[in-house]
Amino acid sequence: MRDIDDEINEIKTEIIESRGLVIKTNNLTNSLAADIKSIAKRQASYERRLTWNSGVAYLVFATLSFVGLKLWSNVRINEIESEKAELSREAAELRKDLAEETRRAEQREEADRKAANYYALIREGDRARVVEGYKAIKQEQLSTAESEFFKDTLDRFRYDLSITTLQKGLELMRTGRYAEAAESFQEAIKLKENAAHVLTVKYHLARALRKLGRCEEASLYTKEIVEQEKDVEDTLQVDAAWLMSQCAEDLGDLDRARKPLRVILRRWPLSAIIPDARKRLNELTVRIWKKQT
Repeated sequence: MRDIDDEINEIKTEIIESRGLVIKTNNLTNSLAADIKSIAKRQASYERRLTWNSGVAYLVFATLSFVGLKLWSNVRINEIESEKAELSREAAELRKDLAEETRRAEQREEADRKAANYYALIREGDRARVVEGYKAIKQEQLSTAESEFFKDTLDRFRYDLSITTLQKGLELMRTGRYAEAAESFQEAIKLKENAAHVLTVKYHLARALRKLGRCEEASLYTKEIVEQEKDVEDTLQVDAAWLMSQCAEDLGDLDRARKPLRVILRRWPLSAIIPDARKRLNELTVRIWKKQT
């Protein structure tokens, strides 16, 4: 019997141990299940964080990419606009240069036409129209050769016209048309003021002015001739001094009329007019003396 009880007790012990083992196993299983759930939750949370992080990273990358693309686009647009502005400026300058060249070509063509017409006047020997038209042709775009040729021709024609006008004035003097003669002499001076014959023209102008009763003006021209020191004939200066004396006498200034006569006696003692000058000087002196007494 004891053996049976011992076996039963052993069986009970085993059953108890088995139950304890089952409970431990169950507890371990529950604990493992809890750990698995915790791990699963952490994994799910990690996956969610990873998803959010990926989304945020993608969003940040996309934003940075967009910003970079925008910045690059702005830079490129600015470069294109700068290039466009530069090209527009160059195009405007080219259009301006083209317009300027076109205008110059037209002006040159017009200048060539006018120069040809002016040269035709020169070949025809139309001195008056050549002199009259020089001021206008000088403003055109002429070549250096054309300008020099026209200038030299003008000087020659002005000289010829001055001589012709002088001769015309002398002819008018011979016919007693003193006013017209004075105008001709003045025109001759104006045509060629630096010519060698201008002093002769001024002498004849003084003669015409004296005939017109404008002795004071005539005296100015004769004084200029007498005081000239270069490139003038002694005969012309003697005649001018004599005429100056006559003008002063016409004005009633006898003392002033004697001064040119004294100049003649002093500067040109070998002149053929010396006897007349002495005689005239004595006459004026006597008249002054009589007037004073």
